Order: sequence, then structure tokens, then C-alpha cells
Amino acid sequence: MFTKILVANRGEVAVRIIRACKEMGISTVAVFSEADREGLWVSLADEAYCVGPAFLKDSYLNMTAMIDVAVSTGAQAVHPGYGLLSENARFAELCSQCGIKFIGPDYKVIDSMGNKDEARRTMKKAGVPVVPGMDAITDVEEAKRVAAKIGYPVIVKASAGGGGRGIRIVENESDLPKAIKLASGEAAGAFGNGEVYLEKYLTNVKHVEVQLLCDEHGNIVTLGERDCSVQRKNQKLIEESPCPTLSGEVREKMFAAARTAAAAVGYTNAGTIEFLFDGKKDFYFMEMNTRLQVEHPVTEYVSGIDLVKWQIRIAAGLELGFTQKDVLLSGCAIECRINSEDVKNNFRPSCGKITLLHIPGGPWVRFDTAIYQDYTIPPYYDSMIGKLIVHARDRKEAIRKLNAALCELVVEGINYNAELGCDILESPEFQDGTYCTDFMAKHTF
Repeated sequence: MFTKILVANRGEVAVRIIRACKEMGISTVAVFSEADREGLWVSLADEAYCVGPAFLKDSYLNMTAMIDVAVSTGAQAVHPGYGLLSENARFAELCSQCGIKFIGPDYKVIDSMGNKDEARRTMKKAGVPVVPGMDAITDVEEAKRVAAKIGYPVIVKASAGGGGRGIRIVENESDLPKAIKLASGEAAGAFGNGEVYLEKYLTNVKHVEVQLLCDEHGNIVTLGERDCSVQRKNQKLIEESPCPTLSGEVREKMFAAARTAAAAVGYTNAGTIEFLFDGKKDFYFMEMNTRLQVEHPVTEYVSGIDLVKWQIRIAAGLELGFTQKDVLLSGCAIECRINSEDVKNNFRPSCGKITLLHIPGGPWVRFDTAIYQDYTIPPYYDSMIGKLIVHARDRKEAIRKLNAALCELVVEGINYNAELGCDILESPEFQDGTYCTDFMAKHTF
């Protein structure tokens, strides 16, 4: 087992990883930018080092600085969390070259699955259902022919990257060339790769993802699924497990497809296979996230399994020690992301000093965060300041519990989106579980 781990991230996920390490008796090394000197993770870690100025490219995305800190402190492993360098194949490769264990899959797997077009081709070959479409677009006229065959609307998507960038929905043929050009340009600027591909744009679908744990001895288990269909501009707002409209038969098929997908690429560590589900019986591979997910706490609640600790154990070479039959899922868990933003002012980011903080409590209520009273939220980073998660015996009770917790949460000094979370929970589509990925686009809260 490792004795020292570098946490190559910031905010609540850095706090989450450091706490897991402390419980395992592992020393931690934190990194921070000049803007994050007062970060909670900085004080919680055993050691902490500044890796550059405020902007991401100069600090948290500075691979050389991260490796230098790991080597100089004697860290045997690096945990990248999510976002930032977590799906950067080059960073994982650099760690390997320097004799540092990257807590995640092999860099070759990250590279292959990070390219969504290549991942799509791999899944087709493995027999995992994929959305009808066209692999890498090299000829606009051929793209027109494919789009006409599968039917509009279609979606043009960046082969690399994520976060909703490099994506264009196209309603008719005349708009397709421009959409390809815009998506490619945006992708090139954001990810350094302008390659795009085309798929049928499915409507009235759910975004359902399956959590995997895969050790380095060939053992693969699924830990249930999460419904992540409540999204604004492709950014998730609320996630729950299990998916309220997934039948037992389709669930088992989806789990089997996820295990097949992981085996096809020789996947190791924690990962997620994301599917689009039509609400009846068909589902399609969308992409694989080769890292810890933001919404991992809902899976931890329903499975009773600490995903971060198992990431570390797997990276250290340990076997899972349990099989698929040993995985017992119980109850319902729901998570609401808490963002520092002004919902009534076009979701404008909100920064500043937190003058009063009250965190809700009670049985099976969890708030993952790095904020504290008198902490000043800097203007340079993602607006998510926490995740409020609850667990209950059934979905109705979980909804009531999360609603109560959101009402109890107080973060004075900034604007935040707890009221929006309550409005979503109280909507008829959420109450009956029939909401789809277009839910936020159809409603004005």
C-alpha cells in the first residue's frame, strides 16, 4: 500500500480524497494556486505546495509542476480526482515514466476512450449498442448522406474533450456544414483536436450511467446506475440512483454491456459507462469516463462501497475481494450540485466572501464541500461549491429529505442555486421520474 499520495486537484474533490487517505493511514500532499492559499484542502493535507498563479493553465494544469512536487516529496502515487488532469493521457504517461502510480486506468486506455469517435468504434466492435451515426467526419458531403439516412435532427460532437463543448445540434441539411465547422473550431480551441463525428440526435431519452470497479487482476463489478438526466447546457444538476424508470431486465442488460465495454479495453480502476436510454427497452453507448465522477456519492450510499478508497487499493495492486453477487444495492440516493451562481440573472457566476454558512445535517445527509465560513470564493474556477446528497429507503422519502436539506442550507455572501434544486424536485416530471435530458430546456424556474 502507498504511504504518501499527491492529490492533483482542488476544491471539494481534493478534500474528499484527503479524508479517504487519512482514514487509510496514508500521508497526503496537496497542491494549490496562488488564489487558493486559503483552501480547506491545503490545511487538511500533511504537506501543501503552490504550483503557480491563479489561472488553471499555470497551476492545476501544469503537468511539470505536478510531477516536480510528487518527485520532490516522495509521493508514490497521484490521485487526479475529476476534471483538470484526470483524463489527460499525457499526464498519466508522465507519472508512469517517473515511477509514480497514476490512480486511474493506463494512459493508453485514457487516450483511446477519451477520443469519443475511437471509443464508439471500439464499442461497436465489442457488440455494445451505439447510437446510429458516422465516425470521424472527413467529408461534409458524406456527412450529409449519413444524416439524411438516419434522419434529422443529428448532433455533431467533438471526438476529444467534454463538458458540453464542441457540440452542435442540427435540424436540417442546410445547417450541417456550418455546424461541423463551428463544432470543429470550438473543439480545436478547447481540446487541441478539431476532429468531430456525427450521431442521430435522440430525443425523449435519459442519461443513465453505470459505475464500474475493475481491478488489475481481471475482476469487474458494476455498482448500480445513476440517472443524470437533469442537465443545464450539458452540465448535470441532479443525479439519483437507481434510475426510476429502468426495468430490472433492462438494468441487467445495461450492466452486462458496461462490463463488456470495460473488458474490451482492459479497463482498470473506477470508471463509468454512460448510456442514452429511450425510456422503454433500448439503450446506446454514449461515452466512457475514465475517472471518478462528481456524482460518485450516490453510488456510495446505495452500495455501501467507498469508491475513493477502492481506487487507491486497486492502484496499489489489491484485488477487489468481492464479486458481482456480493454487491447489494439498497434504497435511493439523490445528489444536488450546489453552484455559486445567480439563477435569476442568467446563472451568472457569483464570487465573494461567505459571511454565514449553515450545513444541513441529520441521518443519511451528506454535504461534500471545501467551503467554510469566511472563505472567499475566487473567480477563476468552476462554480460548483458543494454537493448535497441524501439516502433513504425509497425514492419518495429521498426526495422529501433532499428538499428539506436544501431548504436548511444557508450560504450567505454569495448567490447559490438551492432554491432551483427545490423547484426541480417539486416538478411533476421529477416526482414521477419521467424527466429526460431536455427537462431544463422545457422549464423556466
